[in-house]
Amino acid sequence: MTNPTAAALIARSNRLGAEPKNTNYAGGNTSAKGTDIDPVTGRPVELLWVKGSGGDLGTLTEQGLAVLRLDRMRALVDVYPGIDREDEMVAAFDYCLHGKGGAAPSIDTAMHGLVDAAHVDHLHPDSGIAIATAADGEQLTATIFGERVAWVPWRRPGFQLGLDIAEIKKANPQAVGCILGGHGITAWGDTSEEAESNSLWIIETAASYIAQHGAAEPFGGRRPGFEALPETERRERAAALAPTIRSIASQDKPMIGHFTDADVVLDFLAAEKAPALAALGTSCPDHFLRTKVKPLILDLPATASLEEQLVRLRELHAEYRADYQAYYDAHATADSPAIRGADPLIVLVPGVGMFSYGANKQTARVAGEFYVNAINVMRGAEALSTYSPISDAEKFNIEYWALEEAKLQRMPKPKSHQGRIAFVTGAASGIGKAIATRLAAEGACVVVADLDLEKAQAAAAELGSTDVAIGVAANVADADAVQAALNEAVLAFGGVDLVVNNAGLSLSKPLLETTEKDWDLQHDVMAKGSFLVSKAAAKVLIDQRLGGDIIYISSKNSVFAGPNNIAYSATKADQAHQVRLLAVELGEHGVRVNGINPDGVVRGSGIFASGWGANRAATYGVAEEDLGQFYANRTILKREVVPENVADAVYVLTGPELTRTTGLHIPVDSGVAAAFLR
Repeated sequence: MTNPTAAALIARSNRLGAEPKNTNYAGGNTSAKGTDIDPVTGRPVELLWVKGSGGDLGTLTEQGLAVLRLDRMRALVDVYPGIDREDEMVAAFDYCLHGKGGAAPSIDTAMHGLVDAAHVDHLHPDSGIAIATAADGEQLTATIFGERVAWVPWRRPGFQLGLDIAEIKKANPQAVGCILGGHGITAWGDTSEEAESNSLWIIETAASYIAQHGAAEPFGGRRPGFEALPETERRERAAALAPTIRSIASQDKPMIGHFTDADVVLDFLAAEKAPALAALGTSCPDHFLRTKVKPLILDLPATASLEEQLVRLRELHAEYRADYQAYYDAHATADSPAIRGADPLIVLVPGVGMFSYGANKQTARVAGEFYVNAINVMRGAEALSTYSPISDAEKFNIEYWALEEAKLQRMPKPKSHQGRIAFVTGAASGIGKAIATRLAAEGACVVVADLDLEKAQAAAAELGSTDVAIGVAANVADADAVQAALNEAVLAFGGVDLVVNNAGLSLSKPLLETTEKDWDLQHDVMAKGSFLVSKAAAKVLIDQRLGGDIIYISSKNSVFAGPNNIAYSATKADQAHQVRLLAVELGEHGVRVNGINPDGVVRGSGIFASGWGANRAATYGVAEEDLGQFYANRTILKREVVPENVADAVYVLTGPELTRTTGLHIPVDSGVAAAFLR
């Protein structure tokens, strides 16, 4: 049973974390002090419950709390070796833990344990950080809050900051909290309700003061030509830019992207002060750890041509990398971790929007959310004063902090397809759905493309949130529909790395009964459809400069001459030769093109369920329910082929083991000798 004090802390944390104005995702931490029974002595013991490292307040559970013996935690003051060695104190927290399980204590644990208050909140609200990053933040704090809120000059999070805040609270008994210069806010209370109330009062008082006393145009006037493009034109331009921008963000390692054209971003980018403010970078540690020291901002108007923007973005990327290397070289010491990459995580395009990047979709999306927080902070600071973030030297000390490096090293090893974006056609059912499911399980972001949008979205929802998969409508026989589907993919995830041409249908008829309409329908969907998808996707793959994979789900029938199957088998042969042709053409771009030849996939197959199964069963003189076993019995292995077997082949062809393989067709048919490739 959860201790009542811990339960109240979790509830308070969830309320605070559910409101973006209070704190950003995974930002800030909360704590509560109380008693519980020590199972060793059977006596009450004073404990500190505090949100653990890396957790999120809005979704905090009991497992996300670190629980420490308060007496032992506070006794660390007696062995504190000083600010030059304060990093050692984080390891010392492990010797203060109470019981097993729970989260690892964060760097802010000292703040919560040493402050003489039963309940403490440390948050990163935009309004509070605006005051914290204003050039005259100390004076503003006194003006806005009087004696109820104290000012704490910037200090890197850690044990010394905890000592500082504890001393400030002691010296200011009338205070309910403090503004941490360059960082955020901390509030406290004797009860959980009082701490929450004090936190909200600081946040709302700061926001109200900015609204009432701030300048009407804190970012200056509009820059002609830099205003937002009309929505349709804006999103088309974003989709056209996205592959190149992803290549910029992924020169050191592949990244997943996120795009937003929210008004707050577009308004900022149209303003006179945007370039200078963006160059100053963010200030709150949570912000710049997610967004890097500063963004890359395109210095051309929205009215510039696509070609001009693409050329300029690559020029700016070279400058950005050189600048970041200089930043690293200027502040690194012999003990600093190696540079983690010099590519931007935030790319800003006036009139279009913001592209943000991360190792996975959630990280990319959250990075964008953090930069929106940063824009709000800059607006508030400029409205009252001048935005003055912490120095690059201080940013570097946190970005390349040994403790931050240790946190990164503790992250789980990425799955085989993490960082890859898959576009699978005909993926709402059958083989396509099995492929989408397998790729998502291996860490890929998946675009479920299907003729039926509702079914595509339902299939995507089964795979997880929109950070994992989205469903899009895709009539593969229509070039415009294919382009629209791929545009949705690149705007959702940043680009495309892995394309599976799976959409198909079949009509089983002998030659004399096969109509021209039958022939055209099957060739439009499979031969023409695969061509259109591959053509549109190849443009993205080439612009990304990351290589990639195109997989064709062809068929055993592409090489096997079966009865009553002229249209289907002919179009499958067309697909099979497209594999060879595109493997040759796209190889210079690092794009591998391979095919899979399944046979007899009856269970779960949309094609077989649509009448094809009944026709083939009649052709072979067996009951439809026995068709799967009939196909199995005629194979060498005598084993039925199911959609998951085809998905396994896609996984192998696109995984890390066959990186030197292209132009190959893999049979997934349990062994049909007549279809052996010669």
